[in-house]
This record gives sequence, structure tokens and C-alpha cells, in this order.
Amino acid sequence: MGLLTIGAFARASRLSPKALRLYDELGLLPPARVDPYSGYRLYDPAQLERARLVAWLRRLGMPLADIRAVCELEPEAAAREVRAYWARVEADTAARRDLAAFLVDHLSGKDTTMSSDHTALGIRYAVLSDTGSVRESNEDTGYAGPRLLAVADGFGGGRHAGEAAIEALKPLDAGVPGAELLSALEEAAHRAHESVSALAASDPALRDVGTTLTAMVWSGSRLGLVHIGDSRAYLLRDGELFQITHDHTVVQSLIDEGRITLEEAASHPQRALLLRAVGAGSAFEPDFALRDARAEDRYLLCSDGLTGVVPTEEIQRVLGSEDDPGRAVRELVALAIHAGGPDNVTCVVAHVAEQAVLTSA
Repeated sequence: MGLLTIGAFARASRLSPKALRLYDELGLLPPARVDPYSGYRLYDPAQLERARLVAWLRRLGMPLADIRAVCELEPEAAAREVRAYWARVEADTAARRDLAAFLVDHLSGKDTTMSSDHTALGIRYAVLSDTGSVRESNEDTGYAGPRLLAVADGFGGGRHAGEAAIEALKPLDAGVPGAELLSALEEAAHRAHESVSALAASDPALRDVGTTLTAMVWSGSRLGLVHIGDSRAYLLRDGELFQITHDHTVVQSLIDEGRITLEEAASHPQRALLLRAVGAGSAFEPDFALRDARAEDRYLLCSDGLTGVVPTEEIQRVLGSEDDPGRAVRELVALAIHAGGPDNVTCVVAHVAEQAVLTSA
């Protein structure tokens, strides 16, 4: 078969002539020959496989720059890249799912934070932070109040960055109407970022300061969550433990993309390298979520000084067996120190209960 005109090639590849001209200009799918007199683009039938791959990847929503890279790879490597891209799409979709559900309920007039049933919940809480067995100072900061829980793992300047971030969130502990929960949390998070950035600009010795930030704000039975970095939030519900945040680290991205296993991640040389943080010159891209709390839920916010050395099974055991949040945080910190305490460790635990139960306790 001879060369195909752009029209014939467009029909065979199911790409429009306009798209083919764009892909030619970008060097993504150049024609086999351009007629020197007419300027017509002519394509080799052997190019159809690449053209169809481009069309499929575009339907996935993959950016053109990424498509160009995939098309240059051998099939097995290309498959890995497509798998990695889709893992990123799914992670982004999951991060927005709770927000979409909240907006549907809210805009439908079904905002559960307004019902009397949902305003009868409260929390018992405790916080504990420890330097650990190796570090000379504690760069972690934790906070627990009746409506605000927060953990920040600072770096580059002692406790300053974490303290500045949490200080910006503390006004939320005075209470936020349920309908304003997400916007109030987002504004407070941006204030935290501005505070840490101002701290970095105030002193050359602090130019590299930054912090992780994981925080929850209660309103009725609705809670808002902001998260950036590798501190974590967990929920124990009906005996099962769920991690409700996603680490923003190089290693986690490699796991998501199927490039390394969980076992390999534990000893990976870049396991502490953050992709997102508050300050430190990083792009401020926190995750926000809205969740419904239930009586008997138990929440844990912690720095990676706990999760880096204490198995998930042990965390689940402590949260499930300790009825007092104070004893729970003490036991969790003790487990981290017993495991070598290589990092600062901070834990915040909250138990959700009906207000009548809390009042009588």
C-alpha cells in the first residue's frame, strides 16, 4: 500500500485532520513525506499503530508531552507509564470524591450538620509529643482542642514552622458553622502557608523551613480535614482501621505508580523526601476532605515518627483497646521509642461520643 493522504489517514486512524496537523507541529506524529509542491502531508500505513495509540492516550486525558514520551518507549515500558499515569488520575479522583459528595448533599438541602441528631456529638481528646531517642530537639508540634486537632512535623528550623502553621489554625477551635467548614478550613490553611513563608523570609537561617500539616475541624457531626506532607490521619470504625490521608512523598508516588512495593518502600533511600509541604518553597497543594463522624469513631493524627517504626497492627490494637485517649497517646509514643525512637513522634487521639455520654463521664 502506498502513502495515504491526510484525509485517508485521518479516517483510518480516527483522528481529525486538524489533530494530525497539530501533532505534526508538535513532532508527535510527523507525516512520512510532505509534497514539496502542494505541501500535502502524506502518511505511511505503518504509522497507524502509533496514531491509534496517540488517540487512545488522548481519550485517557494524558497530556501531549506525556504521550510523546510514552510513544518513544518499548511496549512494556510504555505500559508501565500508562499504569503510572492512571494511578495518579485515580488518586486525584479519590481526593475529590468526599468533597463532591458533600457539595451534592449541601446543594440539595440535605446538609446533615443542621439536624439535631448530628449536633449531639463531641470528642474526648489527648495529645503527646516526644523528642524520641535520637534527635536532639523536637520539631513536631501537636494540638488538641474541642473542635480542632492538628499535627505538624517541621523541618529546617526547629519547631518554628510547625508552631506557626498550627497557630494559624487555632481560631477554628472556637467553632465553625457546618456550611462554612470547608471554606474556613481552606482559608486557615492558606494563612498557615503565609505564616510559614513569612517566617522563612524573616531570617536567612530559616530560609528552608517548612512543615507537614494534618488537621481536623469538627462542626456537629461533620469534620473537615486538611492534609499536606507525610503526617497521617487514621480512623478506627467498627474495629477496622483506615488511613484517611495520602502521603505526599516520592516513595508513595512510586508505590502508587507500581514502580516499587511496600516492602521496598520501607528501605528506600528517598523515603523521607516530600513532594508537598507548607513553606520550604514548595507549591502549596493540600488535600481537603469533608467526612461524617459517628459515635464510637476513634481518630488518630500522628507524625511519621510513629508510622515509620510502629506496625499498623499495633496502632490498631492500641486505638481499639484503650478507652482513654490519654493512655492511648502515651502507649503509642512509648511503642515508637521502644522501636528505637529514631525521629520525633507526636500523636493526637480523639474519641467521638454523644454529648450526653461526654457530660456524664
